[in-house]
Amino acid sequence: MHKYNRTLYSLIAILVVYTVSFVIFIFYSISNFAFADFYKRLDLRRKLVAEEMLNEGPLDKNFEWTYEYVENLDKQQNFIVEFDKNDRIIYNKGLAPELWKDIDKTGAYNFKIANKFYSTNVYIKDSKTYLVGVSAENYFYEHHLAYLRNLLFISVVLGVLFVVVVSLLVKRSFLKPINGIINDVEKIGSENLFLRLSETEDKNVLNQLSRTFNRMLARIETSFETQKNFISNASHELNTPLTSIIGTADLALSKERSVEEYQQSLTKIISAADNLEKKTNALLLLARTGYENNGTNFKPVRIDQIIMDADLTVKAINERFHIKTDFTLLPEDSMKLKVKGSQALLQLAFSNLISNACKYSTNHTAYVALGALDNSVIVLIKDEGIGIPAQDIPYIFDPYFRASNTGNFSGYGIGLPLARNIIQMHNGKIKVTSEVGQGTTVRIELPTVNVL
Repeated sequence: MHKYNRTLYSLIAILVVYTVSFVIFIFYSISNFAFADFYKRLDLRRKLVAEEMLNEGPLDKNFEWTYEYVENLDKQQNFIVEFDKNDRIIYNKGLAPELWKDIDKTGAYNFKIANKFYSTNVYIKDSKTYLVGVSAENYFYEHHLAYLRNLLFISVVLGVLFVVVVSLLVKRSFLKPINGIINDVEKIGSENLFLRLSETEDKNVLNQLSRTFNRMLARIETSFETQKNFISNASHELNTPLTSIIGTADLALSKERSVEEYQQSLTKIISAADNLEKKTNALLLLARTGYENNGTNFKPVRIDQIIMDADLTVKAINERFHIKTDFTLLPEDSMKLKVKGSQALLQLAFSNLISNACKYSTNHTAYVALGALDNSVIVLIKDEGIGIPAQDIPYIFDPYFRASNTGNFSGYGIGLPLARNIIQMHNGKIKVTSEVGQGTTVRIELPTVNVL
């Protein structure tokens, strides 16, 4: 945050320096123009004065103005000085003696003392050398330029205040949501990964940042849950068949037994080992969905094709299973059915969900419907089976959890957690609604991707 403050203060300093430099440039340019213009006006009057005082037509052949058409400048004073070769004054009319040493006696010369401007030049008449000059006060410099200076100073002060106030308002309005995001992120730890940053419908950068961060949190939460479930379920689910195997082997070896008894013991051990293998494979499969794929290898795939492949997979597993697929809601634009993901993982998720629907339905039939919205594709999987008790709904995505009314059905409680992990990995949503004796409906929504 200090870095943002330094950047903001640097921008304020740059704007202030630019504003002050610009104002100084304007004032300097106008001052120079005012001086140059006033010296030209002084030169004009000096030529007229020389013509009048020396009483001999225009001394400059190109000078054809007459004095009567030119008004005097503010506090204008005319002077003429005759001097010799040693620059000693012979005759002086109107020039302050203390200025003589500062005047150029070789040609035209302009200078300024305090707020008074001078224009002088040297003329020769009848072998005599004269210095003719005019002095006046620059009214524009004295009054208007001073007014301009004060006006520019006030403008700079107001401009700086405006820049500072606007910058602070921008800082408050821009950094406040950033501070809010930082505070919300600091509240999130391994013990509360379910927390999310607030999102709106705006498409600004901060909202996109929050949305991206929430997606990352969802992946991290899935990984943490997978790790936690792997540890807890591995210790519980793997311990039972191992205990059975060890107990059966110990019992068989406790004394001399017949061949038939050894065969029975080995059969029990093989059955427990087979159960252990299936649970281990299911557990590892569930763990892989939480760790292996981070989305970098995802590519556009069509959901309708994945559904059809999942149907074939389910029918190949159990020929008694039937799937009725409704494609009447498919959009005319097939591109609206494309999502960015892994075809193998999505097919695995839908195969598990469809297989569950067939297994728990009395007629072993699953009803699948597919449709599309503007930015997502919807898949509904419904059955007319035993349903899920309301008290069991909150736990159906826990690994190895089985509803209280599924005692007569085989399974390991891995299908829904596995499907949930895969759907979340694809930034999708899964929702289960059920009524005991009426059946269960699973709704999956996956974001679509635009393919050029």
